[in-house]
Formats: sequence, structure tokens, C-alpha cells
Amino acid sequence: MGARVKMVSEIEKIMSNLEQVRNIGIIAHVDHGKTTTSDSLLAAAGIISYRIAGEALVLDYLSVEKQRGITVKSANISLYHEYEGKPYVINLIDTPGHVDFSGKVTRSLRVLDGAIVVVDAVEGVMTQTETVIRQALEERVRPLLFINKVDRLIKELKLTPQQIQDRFAEIIRDVNNLIDLYAEPEFKKKWKLNPTEGTIAFGSAKDKWGISIPMVKKKGITFKEIIEAYKSESKERVAELAKLMPLHEALLDMVVKFVPNPREAQKYRIPKIWKGKIDSDIGKAMLNADPKGPLVFYVNDVRVEKAGLVATGRVFSGTLEPGKEVYLIMGNRKARILQVSLYMGPFREVTKAIPAGNIGAIMGVEDVRAGETLIDPKYVNEAAPFEQLRYVSEPVVTIAVEPKSIQELPKMIDALKKMSIEDPNLVVKINEETGEYLLSGMGPLHLEIALTLMKEKYGVEVKASQPIVVYRETIRDSSEVFEGKSPNKHNKFYISVEPLNEETIELIQKGEVYEGQDFRERAKILRDKAGWEYDEARRIWSIDENINVFVDKTTGVQHLREVKDTILAAFRIAMKEGPLAAEPVRGVKVILHDAVIHEDPVHRGPGQIYPAVRNAIWAGMLTARPTLLEPIQKLDIRTPMEYVSNIAAVLARRRGKILEVLNLGMVARVIAEIPVAESFDLAGELRSATAGRAFWGTEFSRWAPVPDSMLQDLIRKIRERKGLPPRPPEVKDLIGP
Repeated sequence: MGARVKMVSEIEKIMSNLEQVRNIGIIAHVDHGKTTTSDSLLAAAGIISYRIAGEALVLDYLSVEKQRGITVKSANISLYHEYEGKPYVINLIDTPGHVDFSGKVTRSLRVLDGAIVVVDAVEGVMTQTETVIRQALEERVRPLLFINKVDRLIKELKLTPQQIQDRFAEIIRDVNNLIDLYAEPEFKKKWKLNPTEGTIAFGSAKDKWGISIPMVKKKGITFKEIIEAYKSESKERVAELAKLMPLHEALLDMVVKFVPNPREAQKYRIPKIWKGKIDSDIGKAMLNADPKGPLVFYVNDVRVEKAGLVATGRVFSGTLEPGKEVYLIMGNRKARILQVSLYMGPFREVTKAIPAGNIGAIMGVEDVRAGETLIDPKYVNEAAPFEQLRYVSEPVVTIAVEPKSIQELPKMIDALKKMSIEDPNLVVKINEETGEYLLSGMGPLHLEIALTLMKEKYGVEVKASQPIVVYRETIRDSSEVFEGKSPNKHNKFYISVEPLNEETIELIQKGEVYEGQDFRERAKILRDKAGWEYDEARRIWSIDENINVFVDKTTGVQHLREVKDTILAAFRIAMKEGPLAAEPVRGVKVILHDAVIHEDPVHRGPGQIYPAVRNAIWAGMLTARPTLLEPIQKLDIRTPMEYVSNIAAVLARRRGKILEVLNLGMVARVIAEIPVAESFDLAGELRSATAGRAFWGTEFSRWAPVPDSMLQDLIRKIRERKGLPPRPPEVKDLIGP
């Protein structure tokens, strides 16, 4: 405790000198050793006993993480480190590696300037490694590399020094290829990894040693000594390595030297990640990380503690202080900060102020969500949120939950609310008809962990249904124009639908085209990049969250503006649950060609307009070759060559297919795809097919049409499960004669 308090006072002294501040994350594929690496850094900082580093997994402080040995949320810590006689504050975030939690990785990267990519020396670059590097480069976060578990190359694989060197070269080449592929032109060359410069460290987080080539030269150590220490099988000699070349020194020296300080980083990061006007007062203050500028605080993580909500984030401008009034851009309201603190792993230490460029935590702002931007209320007219975050995955698996005892229902509802605040990638819905509570997540593991948290953290025992895959409805053709009449026959809407092209879907997914954008700018992007006619693109009224677009092509319709909001609400209702199976609609363009609207507001309320618009949209969809899209998962499997045919057989039985097989010397890397619906007990089958010698990662890949041979049967099953009539409605049921 004393060490922590002392460290907080040291950190407070340095925080305002941004030259001596670094904001970094540790990112990697699941199980490559991120949290163990973080432990070594904490030990060096005196937060945990050096003896238990590598086993303590301090940043995994939820017991669900301890049991599973994986990190499911982002944990923060501020470290104190001296480099070349100068003190530095290093704000560190340990992020989850499992794909189901990649939303948390994206939000963490938003507040960082550099990232240590941890790669297992044996497994090499895996799917999720590729995903996190891509996410980092999209946020303009500089990657550095730590090749971990080098001891496995020596002890398990018994490689010669030359083979070890070749393995390193292969991993470095793979990571550099990804930087080449995903970095923007100005950073491609600058951020390439080069072992002789020192942007790469090698070591073993478990045994607490690490080395970079500049350190080898400085300390006169050879790789031969490391190999001999392991070959001697003497614990003392291995422990000696940690004293000679401590991992924290290798990594933190590398961070101080190569990660830009917050002021340098914000100069090139703010134009990319913030959507406001750069030449405004707020824009200039953020570019310079000005502690005297207007307050801008981006929240990347929210936790529910006994005392209330704690929001962690980065101060991009101004200074966080208790008592300050702030304005929530997405929440559209004012609030007051009650307390400001620094995170030390599971501990929070209260502090008086956190200046621009640093990461801190606040209390007192209720109902704040991850992704929110808090600003000085005086600058509301300059306010712009940080660009909408793009999550690599989207919720595709749902379970229905109910408490084991009915008295626990209020407790369960409260727990669900708090969990969806902490993790925006968990979606909670109530099915109005059945009264079921539905929980949607990124995959089976995401939901399993949510249920465990519910029991352990909130003390609620729940029963859960079997996981259900969430499909999307779409169309493959354009429809004719249908007339939708209101029940009182006084309002008529003439509507057709057509599929959005892939380019448009991608632009919306990437966040380049979005709902609140300036219509001229949006039209220009759609014309240049997706082949739209400029005039039609200018007439977009709405883009909904499931990637559907509403276009108004009418001219001179009286009273149309007055009912615009009602029409758009009807469009969203139609898109929320499509006609085939009441699943969300994706990739549809809805065009309003003409309308007749009653002049008296009494005759054109939601009760009249909703059914008219929805029925015309649905009729259009039913005649435009409608189908269901299912989520497809990408698999990246490493296995000895002799098991590839067994894996192919397992995948073939589950409608999966192998995309490519790469020969990596001792092992094969199999890249494959499989529908999420077929992947629920895949792990057990893959293990038995490969005698437990395969390891793999998964990642959401894309939406793909369900095979026609399965479509009708699947629609019937989904409708029956939802208590709907087995057959979808027909056009005549919707439009009438």
C-alpha cells in the first residue's frame, strides 16, 4: 500500500510534463501472454511481489478471468519508469485477446498512442493478431513487437540457434507485411519494425526476461547464454536471466524510445479520430494537448462499482478536476464530476487533477456509456463526438435468460442493465410478446462469460436457453413500386426497394458514410466510391444501424416535411423485423417515389402512417427475391500436417470450407470458414479429430446468404420459435386488393 501511495505522488509530479508521458496498450491473440507480460511490468513498478509475477495475473482481477485464464475486459494502470536517468509515467492498458471482446480492444486503442503486440514464438501471427494490428493502425496507434515464449522454442521444439533466428525473422516479416497492408502511406515506412533499431523485444514473460538487440550490445549478452541456461535445466540459471535482462526494462525502454509522447501523437491522431473542425478552439487545444484548453475527455471504459459508475478515459484537452461541470455529447445533458482518480490495476487512487494527454478515471457522472465524449459546456457549439467506433464484430448469438427464482427478477434486470453499460457489445432486449429477456453477444464464449459474471459479481442465478443465431433479412433484386395505404385510406405512400451494393455497405460499415453527416459530403463520397448518382445520394433521409438507407425521391409533395419523422420511424420499424422471419433487415435501399398526405394532422398520426409505410416496404421486399443472411466465422487453425484431412472432414460435415492451407514447416496453417450456426460444439470435435494437437482462433468474417435448399425450413423454424404463424405474410395480406 505504501509503495502505491508513494508511486502515485511520483506520477502526479510527472503527469503535466508530457515529454515524460506515454500511453500504451498490450494487444495480442488470445493466450499469447499479454496479461503475464503486464504482470512483469507491474512487478517492476512494485505493485505486486516480483516472486509471483507471471502467475499472479493481477490485471485479471475478475474471478471468471482467473478460472479461464483469459482477459475479458480492459484493465488500466499507471507505471513509473526511469530511462537514461529520467523518470517517465507509462499509462498501460491490458486488453482482451479473444475475438468476442474485440469491441473493448477498439475502445482501448482510441486512448492510446502505442501498442506492444505480443506474439507467441511457437504459434506466430494468428487471426486475432492480424485483427488487433489492423485496429491499431486504423486508430493511428504505433505498433511495437514482443516475441514471447521463446523458452518454448528451446525446451519444447529443441530448435538450433539458426532455426530460432529463422523463426524470429518469419514472425517479424509477417507483422511487417500487416503494417504494409494496413498502415496509411505516411506511417508505412516509419513504423516498420527493425530488430537492430530496437523496435522488437524477445523473451519469456513467464520467466520474466526480455532482450532487444540494442540491449544485447549494451550488456554484452549472447543468445547462446540464454539457450544454455534452459538446456542446463537449472532454475537458478533461468532466474539469473531475469536479473541480467529484466523483461520490464526491455519493454519499457522500447516504449519510452519509440512511442510518441501524447502531444506529438495527438497532432496526427486527432484529425483521424475526431470528426469536428480542427481549426476550432477545441480542435487546436486537442492538437496541442493543451492542459489550459477546454476540457475534452473521451470515455473508453465504464465500470459499475459499489460507490457508483467509474468512467475511465483519456483527457485530450484541458484538465480533469473534481467539481467541474461537463456536457455529455451523446447523452445531450450536463453533469458534474465528483471525483478524479488514477487506476492501479484493481485499485483506484484519488488525485486532484489529471492534465491533457493522460488517462484517468472519474466518478459522479451517472448513466455515462463507453464511447461518450465529455466536454466543457461553454463549447457545446464546437462539440463533435469522436468518430463512431467501428467494432470488428457485431452481436450474432442470442440467449433468453430468466432468474432461477422469480423474486430475483428485479435483481436480474438491474444486473443486465449494468452489464450492458460496462460492455456496449452486449445487447439486452425484452421480447414484448413473450416477455423474455434476450441477451445478444459476439459469440458463445462472450455470453457464457456474461452469465458467469451475473452469478459472481451480481449474485443472480439464471437459467439460459440454448444459444440462438441471429440472422439478417435481405433482398437480391429490385421491386416494383407498391402503394401503401393508411387504415383510414387518407394517406398513400409509393415505395420500392432494391439491394445496396457492396461498396455502399462497406462505406457505412467503415463509418465513412453515416446518418448525421453533411448531405453534400456524403453524396460526394457515395458518387465517387459507390457509383451512386449524386442527386439521389443527396436525397438520403436516413441510414439505420443495420445498414439500410431511406431515400426520398419525391417532388412537391404537400405536408411531407411535417410527417418526415413519422415516416422514418416506420422505416426503422420495418427494418428492425423483416417480413420473412422478424429478423433485422440488412443492406436494403428503400425509395419513396411519391405520397399523398392528408392536410389534417389528426388523420396522419403514427397509427395511420406506420402500417402504410411498413406494409409497402415489406411488400417490396417479398417480391425482390428475399433471403436470410447468416453470420460466417473465419477459423485460423494450426495443426501438424497429418491432421489437415481430419479437419477438412469435420468442416465439411458442418457446411464449412477450407479457404487455404499454408505450410509453416512443422505445422500447417488452415484458414477456413464455417457458419456460426454450425460452430457451437466445434471445439470438442476439432480436439478429438487432431488428438488435441490443433489450436485455433476465430473471428467474425461476413454475412452470407443461407443456401436456398435450407431457406424455407429455417424461416419456418425461426417463426415457430418466435410464436409467429409458420408462413411469412403474402403481398396481398399487406397491400390488399
